Amino acid sequence: MQDIVLKDICKAYGGKPVLRELSAVLPKGEIVGMMAPSGTGKTTLLRILMGLEQPDSGQLDGLAGVRVSAVFQEDRLCARLSAVGNIRLTAPHQTAEAVRAALAAVGLTGRCTEQPVCELSGGMRRRVAILRALLAPYDLLLLDEPFKGLDSATKEQVMADTRRRAAGHTVLLVTHDASELDAMGVQLRLELK
Repeated sequence: MQDIVLKDICKAYGGKPVLRELSAVLPKGEIVGMMAPSGTGKTTLLRILMGLEQPDSGQLDGLAGVRVSAVFQEDRLCARLSAVGNIRLTAPHQTAEAVRAALAAVGLTGRCTEQPVCELSGGMRRRVAILRALLAPYDLLLLDEPFKGLDSATKEQVMADTRRRAAGHTVLLVTHDASELDAMGVQLRLELK
């Protein structure tokens, strides 16, 4: 994988511009942070990087053959599957034991790893969604407000685990909380206006 380069990316919906001539580089193996007010195109940019949207104009280089994994603002879990089952959907190469160990590292152990995720609390589901993205094979990890809804102690634990597991991968972290950028060791920050 190489650096991902965005040059003059524009996107509008119904004639209303959301992204205007955005140029940026996501350096290979680095965690890049992005903070901006609501409605400035953060999620749209992630959707473009995932291939779910196409820019109206501009150039995007470095994504050919890149495996992308993502944590969306919504958990997007399969309600009737267990935590282990949800994670193994995107990470079939991981054994159930390895998945249980990863779940334990973020405070999920015992019965909660095997019961349907629809029976878990919001914070538990959030941790499953994060691990589902982290344990999948990927080159580029996109995180759209991944730590929302977690209490402060759990958030600290999950951020440390995420930073450890994402080391060496290219990551784009979108958040409204500057302390998350610091905890994740973000050196490069993108700004949308």
